[in-house]
Formats: sequence, C-alpha cells, structure tokens
Amino acid sequence: MNKLKILNDPIYGFITIPNSLIFDLIQHKYFQRLRRITQMGMSYLVYPGAHHTRFHHAIGCVHLMQQTVNVLRFKGVAISEEEETGLFIAILLHDIGHGPFSHAMENSIVNNVSHEDISLFFMERLNEEFNGSLTLAIQIFKGEYQRKFMCQLISGQFDIDRADYLKRDSFYTGVAEGNISSERLITMLNVVDDDLVIEEKGIYSVEKFIIARRLMYWQVYLHKTSLVAEQLLIRVLKRAKELFDNGQKLNASEAFLFFLKNKITHDKFNNGTLDVFSQLDDYDIISAIKHWQYHGDFVLSNLCEMIINRNLLKIKIKNKVINENSLNKHLDSFKKKYKISEEEARYFVFTGSISNQAYQLNTKRVNILLNNGKIEDIVKASDQLNLKALSKPVTKYYICYPKDKL
Repeated sequence: MNKLKILNDPIYGFITIPNSLIFDLIQHKYFQRLRRITQMGMSYLVYPGAHHTRFHHAIGCVHLMQQTVNVLRFKGVAISEEEETGLFIAILLHDIGHGPFSHAMENSIVNNVSHEDISLFFMERLNEEFNGSLTLAIQIFKGEYQRKFMCQLISGQFDIDRADYLKRDSFYTGVAEGNISSERLITMLNVVDDDLVIEEKGIYSVEKFIIARRLMYWQVYLHKTSLVAEQLLIRVLKRAKELFDNGQKLNASEAFLFFLKNKITHDKFNNGTLDVFSQLDDYDIISAIKHWQYHGDFVLSNLCEMIINRNLLKIKIKNKVINENSLNKHLDSFKKKYKISEEEARYFVFTGSISNQAYQLNTKRVNILLNNGKIEDIVKASDQLNLKALSKPVTKYYICYPKDKL
C-alpha cells in the first residue's frame, strides 16, 4: 500500500506525508478522532467558518515541521533521520489529548488532568503498540531531549504549533489580523548553542507574530460571545453531573455517561479510562445537549436550549472587578422572576475574568540573532516600543446574566 500520500490543505496547498510511520499514526483510531474535535470550541457561534478540526491543525503542523527541518539542515544544523521522525511524531500528536470542544471542557470532563497529560498518555500507549518507535518523540514532547532547540520547536513562545494555529484560525474565521507569515518566520530560523533563534532580518515578522497573537486573543479566542457560550457549556456539564449524583437519569452516549458517573483524576487515568476517552468527541456532547433541552430540570433544559438555539446570556466586559451589588441585583431579579433557589440562579448569573499576555518575558523567550552575532530577546532587539507593553498581562472582568426572558 502506498503510504506516502498527498493531502490538499486550503492554506498550504499540497502536504506530503513524510514516511510510513507517520501515515500509520494518522490512520490510527486515536488520531482519526481528532476529525471530530473542533479546533476552536464554540467560536463558530461568532465566526460561522470556524468549523476546522484538531486533525486539520495537526497535519498542518507536520507540514511546517518538514519545512523547518529542511531550513535548519540547509543552514548546517545536523538533524538525524531518527530525530527528524521524532520531531514529526511529537508535533503530529501534540494535541491528541484534547477532549470535546477543546479548552472549554478541559477541566470539566476530567478533574485537573490537562490535555497535555492526556496527549502523553496516548503517546505512551501508542509507543507500546508501535514497538517503542515513539520513544524519542516522547522525550522531545516532554522537553527532556538533550537537544534543546528540538523541544523549543514543539513548545515555546514561537513554536510550530502557534505558527500553524494563528494562520489557520485567521483563515477560517476571516480575521485578517491573525494572518502571520509562517513560511518567512520558519525560513529565518537558526540554531546557536543549541538554542532556537530567529535571524535579525526576520525581526519584523516576529513583531507581527506577537501583535497578531494579541489581536487574535481579544478578537477571537476571548471574544465575548464565544466566552459566554463556553461558560454555558461548562455549566451544562456541571449541572448534569449534579443531577446524575442525585440519582436522576440522563440520556447520553456510553462514553459520556462514564465521565458523568466517575470523578476521573490524574491517578485514576488508566488504560481503560484512555480507551473510553478516545471514544468521546464533540458529537457526544451536542447529541446529549439536544436531548437535555427537553429535560424536566429548569437549569439543565434552559442552559442546553441557550446553546442549541444560540440564545445566549448577556455579557458585559469591564476593566475593573465587577461590583458585588451589581451581581446580587441580577441574582435577586432572576430568582424572583422564575421562583428558583440562589444555587440555581447562579448557573445563569455569574462573574469571571479573562487575561491576555501576548509575550512572556521570563519564559521560553524569542531570541533574535543579530547581524553582529549577538543574541537578544525580541523585546530588547525590537524598535517597537509597544512590545514591552505587550509583555504585561491585561486582565478584564465580565458579568453574565439572562436577557429579559429565557
């Protein structure tokens, strides 16, 4: 069977699968599940085109990693065939642990088990199945491989993951501000003393990358409508678990019921749990929500109906912490109107905060290789005064409450 297939991607054009091991991993049921996990959670309620999947993103990352390896080899960086395959596998599987609706449900389906943890569980399981051929990829993914720049390509402030998702999310949402020049950034990559650097002539592309990231967070990832939709989704799951614990029967898929019944923490995440998790995707959640909008429970049915029909809560975003009086006013009004308890009302009236930091000064810096051979952090090397400002976290506060009627 010909395993060196060619895929057609709307962003990069033709993408080649580099070797038969990558093909076999793509064909595996664990990876095929990513076709049923949206990349951007509930963002399609704001941007109708944002229906692309984690599968799309992972394939795009492999393509960019192929380009990166070629560029670095051309510049004299020694990368063995085994290391090349390790990089391809690590970037292909870096998001395999995402659950339904990605970040929205990361700590709702399971308790304090991140998608990175679950990605590692999947990789270790696949390593057993593929006779240890993922060992090097796992080392790179965990940041434990001795060649530091390889770990930086998987996880850093400029890495292959970000190089793809900013460009891809920009394309599918139609938000042009996020459209970075991934190819140019990759062409400017180099390695000095085992550290990933970007050559000075790529400095403006790096500036654009950091600014694009900030704009995409405010305009897309933290957009107030997708924010309130994600909060509703988290509350649907919370209420469903509450009802389940009180002995109420709920219609859902077997895989979804398993996570409603059981409190799964890191130490309880075994091979059996992983198999059930691998059967869970966006369709399980949407199907359950469609059923639950007709449930007898006031809270569950209304939360589900809001999501299905996009009849969401009102949300206001402020620069200051929300006044407690304002929250209590909306709570009291809603309790009286529908004759429900304070606990039930708090599913519909709540506050929270969001934070955006485009560049983190103290961790995994983006280093610029100056023409004189010196290496400087992008903030110091750039003549863009606002880059320093972008390295400071900006926090905003929100309040959500129902519109005039449910």
